Amino acid sequence: MPPDHASPQLNVVVGAGGGLGRALVQTLLERNPAGLVLALSRSGGASEAFNAEPRLYQASIDLTDEPSIVAAAAHARALRDTLAPGGLRRVIVATGLLHHADGLRPEKSMAALDANTLARLFAVNAIGPALVASNFLPLMPRDAPAAFAALSARVGSISDNRLGGWYGYRASKAALNMLIRNLAIEWSRTAKQSVCVGLHPGTVDTGLSRPFQGNVADGRLFTPAYSANCLIDVLDQLAPADSGKVFAWDGSEVPA
Repeated sequence: MPPDHASPQLNVVVGAGGGLGRALVQTLLERNPAGLVLALSRSGGASEAFNAEPRLYQASIDLTDEPSIVAAAAHARALRDTLAPGGLRRVIVATGLLHHADGLRPEKSMAALDANTLARLFAVNAIGPALVASNFLPLMPRDAPAAFAALSARVGSISDNRLGGWYGYRASKAALNMLIRNLAIEWSRTAKQSVCVGLHPGTVDTGLSRPFQGNVADGRLFTPAYSANCLIDVLDQLAPADSGKVFAWDGSEVPA
């Protein structure tokens, strides 16, 4: 779904405060010279480096707080109605939780399973993106191309799981993939040109992957800018028949 430069459109990045989120904001600004970007994050923006960019709007969102998601959608609606005659065309949820400085780590065995940790991973990796979709999809056009995407992961593929472990992260991303499939089916009934997909960015050199980069093969650790450009390339090439699936940065389909 390449942009229509003659009619300014609005793009939204949720999770714009992360390394890949910031790169997605930068990529969308560069590729849409007349378009607007709304950068949403818990901190209220993408980066101070963007403060001089007049086409960027920044606001707060917390995927674990539904009222903040509702408020962010209202912000997007206002921007769409006043400044983006081309409509809200892309929403990208660039969030994910794998580990945290407070001690959260991927489980290596069933003995490490913990109800609170599982609930936390599902809240960020699956429930949050689903609530973003339920609030933002109604703002997107029914009679023009539009795309909703959420960052998934190859480890969320059930059929591709050969190693086990990482219970909460794998299961929450698998749940996200099912939610995306459901959303795609429902959204396609009223928005025939829409695309709703999961995107696997590869292993990106950000805080999320940093503790696990030692096992990454040469040439497979991507910069945020490289991954962001690849993901936008993939998103631009997808058709409604691709909706409900998960695609990697190289355009290949990730098995369910």
